[in-house]
Amino acid sequence: MSQGFGLSATARLALLQRLSKRKEEKGPAPGAARAFRELPGQRDMELIREAAGALGLENPFFRPHEGIAGATSMIGNREVINYGSYNYLGLNGDARVMRAAQAAIDRHGVSASASRMVSGERPVHAALEEAIAAHYGVEAALAFVSGHATNVTVLGHLMGSRDLILHDAAIHNSCAEGARLSGAKRIAFAHNDWRAAEKELAANRRGARRALIVIEGHYSMDGDIPELPRFIEMARRHDAWLMVDEAHGMGVVGATGHGIHEHWGVDAREVDIWMGTLSKTLSACGGYIAGNADLVAWLKHSAPGFVYSVGLAPALAAAALESLRILAAEPERVARLQVNTALFLRLARQAGLDTGTSAGHAIVPVIVGSSVGAARLSQALFDQGINVQPILYPAVPDSSARLRFFLSSEHTEAQIRATIEAVVAAMAGARPAEIAG
Repeated sequence: MSQGFGLSATARLALLQRLSKRKEEKGPAPGAARAFRELPGQRDMELIREAAGALGLENPFFRPHEGIAGATSMIGNREVINYGSYNYLGLNGDARVMRAAQAAIDRHGVSASASRMVSGERPVHAALEEAIAAHYGVEAALAFVSGHATNVTVLGHLMGSRDLILHDAAIHNSCAEGARLSGAKRIAFAHNDWRAAEKELAANRRGARRALIVIEGHYSMDGDIPELPRFIEMARRHDAWLMVDEAHGMGVVGATGHGIHEHWGVDAREVDIWMGTLSKTLSACGGYIAGNADLVAWLKHSAPGFVYSVGLAPALAAAALESLRILAAEPERVARLQVNTALFLRLARQAGLDTGTSAGHAIVPVIVGSSVGAARLSQALFDQGINVQPILYPAVPDSSARLRFFLSSEHTEAQIRATIEAVVAAMAGARPAEIAG
């Protein structure tokens, strides 16, 4: 299907030769600029940009959204159907959430103004953490100012050079960076393969002081989920901790959006460390750790990314807290999201599109098979009023280049059906029909 959008090997080589010659004609950059061009990946990035220009492709990234990004968004003074947002339950823009954020600003100002340990603690921080702990049914939780920094600082601080970190090969960059920072022995196992994970754990556990298994509850690139009970059993059998990154699972997976443990009917206390973000379903920004009270107390007084960082902005904490309350009170939002994603996935597969291993919770990839093809397809859809981002090499292998659709509870059936028709038409080389918002 992607053949019409790809480049042959001969054409690709010719393009690279032409671009390389153009770079040589420019000559060396002066002074510091030359040194910056030597940074890892800088030349590859420049080559990719020039290749896109030579192929007549616009940069699909960093497009400014002029309003609230939900099922639709305003880009360039035009309303588009939007599949580029984590606003899974439509709570970013909900009047109740915005009122809660405004009330926090009126009371505390825009910023926490300091580390929470020093002088930045506000009552809304504790209220949010209590609500997150209650959501999981665990003892305690701690909110951080950044989701990415949560994984980096917790993994980097919790584990050390005598320890073992075993993680899924598709784990988020923040987990990989935290594991690298820790100095622990790090082993990646084949994506979602619990048997491969146990084989690695069994072979390497004896020489490690502590062992930690890190998985995601809902993988952001493929939209699939792990067999959580298998990983719990494995952790107990080998005296290891289990950490689950629920960034894309909160409010998405499980009948009422409680996450991967609800999906599998597992007591959340069987997982040692729950991690998540406030920036997706909870329509704010930041991260959290939930679980054992001793762990949370230790992190609160020692994790560098918490102790030495400014506290979470009160308005963001209030927005996340109100979103969590709405999630608990209105589970029908979760049901709508799951119906929409199941419809999208079913129609895509019926149309012969490659959706990989998506489980149909909120994320559905359409695998195109080449980076050039994915970029061209994204642009063709954008021209017709559909915003969906391509995932290109080196983020994924070129053969796995894709469009990644984030579904929302607010998408309509008409939008979903029109989108699938447009994708199929564009991939077939036909001019897509006009898309109605």
